[in-house]
Amino acid sequence: MSIEIANESGAEVDTDAVLAVARHALDEMGVNPLAELSVLLVDVDYMTELNHRWMGGDGPTDVLAFPMDEGSVDHGPGETAAAGGEPALLGDIVLCPEVAAKQAATAGHSTADELHLLTVHGVLHLLGYDHAEPEEEREMFGLQARLLASWRSARSR
Repeated sequence: MSIEIANESGAEVDTDAVLAVARHALDEMGVNPLAELSVLLVDVDYMTELNHRWMGGDGPTDVLAFPMDEGSVDHGPGETAAAGGEPALLGDIVLCPEVAAKQAATAGHSTADELHLLTVHGVLHLLGYDHAEPEEEREMFGLQARLLASWRSARSR
């Protein structure tokens, strides 16, 4: 699994843990090990710009996911990579640590925990999950909680 991470946020972030939780989520979801993912951590100004340009939103958001062509996603562990053995490009996850820190304080957990949650959330969006409808939200958030719990359990061993 190739995961590129770049911290351009100016915030101190344990990027190794962000990579580990992303890798765990992808592994648990059976994504082909040749898949590629990009994670970018940005400041509030850049996240505000991205949110406005791509989502029509006002102000910054916590996480954005930009999937590549869904036809290129290799979901199954038994499936082969795209033609020619090329890895599947899942897409990009963009995180804003400053927004995550505010949400973490409200939720009563650490900024690191919030960034891990948002990373898993972004991975699930790249894999086609959404939370626009109540049933979709229950499915996605339940899966997100299970993935985070299994990752935390594996880390504490």
